[in-house]
Amino acid sequence: MQTFLKALAAAGIVASGVLAAAPANAQQFTMKLSLPTVNDVTHEYFKRMKAGIEQRAGGKIKVDIYPANQLGQLPAVVEGVALGTIEAASSANGFWVSLEPRFQVLDAPGMFDTLEQGFKVLNDPAIRARLATWGADKGVEVLAPSLYSQLMLLSHKAVRSAADLHGQKIRTQGGAPIQVEPLKKLGVIPVSLPLGEALPAMQNKTIDGMVGAAAPYVAFKYYDIAKPMTYLPSTMFAAPVVANRAWLKSLGPDLEKIVREESRKAEEVFGEWDLNDIKSKEDIWKKNGGEVITMSPEESKRYVDTVSPVAASILAANPKVKEDYEALLATAKKYK
Repeated sequence: MQTFLKALAAAGIVASGVLAAAPANAQQFTMKLSLPTVNDVTHEYFKRMKAGIEQRAGGKIKVDIYPANQLGQLPAVVEGVALGTIEAASSANGFWVSLEPRFQVLDAPGMFDTLEQGFKVLNDPAIRARLATWGADKGVEVLAPSLYSQLMLLSHKAVRSAADLHGQKIRTQGGAPIQVEPLKKLGVIPVSLPLGEALPAMQNKTIDGMVGAAAPYVAFKYYDIAKPMTYLPSTMFAAPVVANRAWLKSLGPDLEKIVREESRKAEEVFGEWDLNDIKSKEDIWKKNGGEVITMSPEESKRYVDTVSPVAASILAANPKVKEDYEALLATAKKYK
């Protein structure tokens, strides 16, 4: 009888050990995904990525999404990804430039004529291989280059020509030369602000306008503050999704493969889904009394002819950046 009871007790200890270990084995990693916006293409990308990873990882990775700057303003988030306290994040490209200068080529005006062309270029195998090396010495890696939208200027005063920009105090999506010097050539007074600080600055009219995109303007109801929204010609708004390299490696080969594959699958939203979303945001903007402005072909050419040489000069100063710029320009010609 005593032998039987000892056996039962031993079985109970083993069973309790298995039950205690199950949750730890079921969820070994947490992946925090940060973004400054909400209900846009990046949010959709993260939602698809989360669904794919959690389904395939069998409970070993829990993915948490933090929209609308819940983990902090962009400079702090970029630092968090570099340090590994945040596993991956999306940010306006200018804030990644502070970490890795090679990101700035995505902001070059005149690089892409359309969002569709840019999507094709950034999915070219040779370009993807090049992007994979960005940030290697900083401990970060591009998961998705994420061309978000053509760059848009929201302003209190309508901008219909390059000349209309002269003397305007404009919020930029970062303080790197590639974000500010081309605009200075047009007579703009640039002010670098994270998205979360731009809203009160627009409300108080301490700035005359801000660059960004339709989706965050609609999500945060900027149409209550300003009405004219102008597309800046041949200039794209990149919001790359960047991950901590050490964290990716810590997953082990099988889980790392799942994260990479599901990220790549989810990236298709930056194609047709994004184009449809931009159109729907434009419609909402107009319904709320806003105006969407496209410069005339003549003014578009004047704008690009003014800012492109400034950008090319800035990018030529760093040999690696210059090489990236020339590679992307050459590939862009293939997809015209």
